[in-house]
Amino acid sequence: MVCFRLSPVPGSGLVLLCLILGAVSSYALELNLTNSENATCLYAKWQMNFTIRHETTSETFKTVPISDLGTVTYNGSSCGDEQTGPKIAVQFRSGFSWVVNFTKEVNYLIDSISFSYNTSDNTTFPDAKDKGVITISDPVRLEIPLNNIFRCNSLLTLEKNDVVQDYWDVHVQAFVQNGTVSTEEFLCGKDKPLTTVVPTSPTTVPSPTMTPSPQEKPQVGSYSVHNGSRACLLATMALQLNITHDKVVSIININPNKTNFTGSCHPQTALLRLNSNNTKYLDFAFAVKNENRFYLKEVNFSMYLVNGSVFSISNNSLSYWDAPLGSSYMCNKEQTVSVSGGFQINTFNLRVQPFNVMEGKYSTAQECSLDDDTILIPIIVGAGLSGLIIVIVIAYLIGRRKSYAGYQTL
Repeated sequence: MVCFRLSPVPGSGLVLLCLILGAVSSYALELNLTNSENATCLYAKWQMNFTIRHETTSETFKTVPISDLGTVTYNGSSCGDEQTGPKIAVQFRSGFSWVVNFTKEVNYLIDSISFSYNTSDNTTFPDAKDKGVITISDPVRLEIPLNNIFRCNSLLTLEKNDVVQDYWDVHVQAFVQNGTVSTEEFLCGKDKPLTTVVPTSPTTVPSPTMTPSPQEKPQVGSYSVHNGSRACLLATMALQLNITHDKVVSIININPNKTNFTGSCHPQTALLRLNSNNTKYLDFAFAVKNENRFYLKEVNFSMYLVNGSVFSISNNSLSYWDAPLGSSYMCNKEQTVSVSGGFQINTFNLRVQPFNVMEGKYSTAQECSLDDDTILIPIIVGAGLSGLIIVIVIAYLIGRRKSYAGYQTL
């Protein structure tokens, strides 16, 4: 009999389940799949959510976020045999399924990921034009050394057709040797330390072509993420995107009235995702540091360009919006988050709290230095005194010079 363990949320404890499984309500998953000898054959721990775009009966397009998976079962998960490789199979909501297949060559591979959803589910897709089961299959072919565990804490995104799949905090090892999960980690590219490449010869970068920027400031939008019925992340901000692509600079104001939002909350990380008709996703990923402060750690962005191509950028080594846990971060003045040389975000009237939200309200705010007018008082006083001293010294020198000139005449 094949059994495995899962822990839906940190601190909830481990429950031993057999292949005929009960249900858990969560999307933070931990799986320890064992064989008939009760030895671990596959270990996985990951978090995920989905965004689905579909056509409605009114011939418009609608984006549906799937972040709370609801009731989850794992029928079909297996260690594999001589004919088939290991497999993780997850079922959730009404007609949703997610399957990962593994194969082994010299090393082992995350071979493919398939995701199925049913637009006949009127709760999730009440106004879908086309009804039925839709399956998206992605040939991943990610090769991992045997007896290594694959780790990717950063956000991984699979995009195909009208579906965006997001994964983060991923730890997975198939074909576990001797029933013991390895401590040797094989890192994804985003988790690897950044290296600086020094150019061998100077290059000339052509100046970008500028396009007129919007005259008005962007509108302020209010966004929230819920864990069940409880708000766990709050954000209020006006956003302006600065994009440089093919030497053309574009400035885009985010319209909150046409923007959908979703996300997730966890003890050490939190995610806010925004999307609209032309913006596939704009992610703000927060993290806890030193057990007592939070900050903006990562931004991921992807949008459709006018020519039909896609502009995407990601940076998981940011350090903005730093504040103590239990408080919010506020900056009313214009502030710039520099994601890359080709993408910056200007924020106005910003206030965020990604952790420890109580009763759906912001906690006391830590203001940014730009908003702190008290620092101007000593600067103004110091500048005034400096100016006065300079005037006195100049007057003194002029007086000395005239007196000296008078003695010479006598």
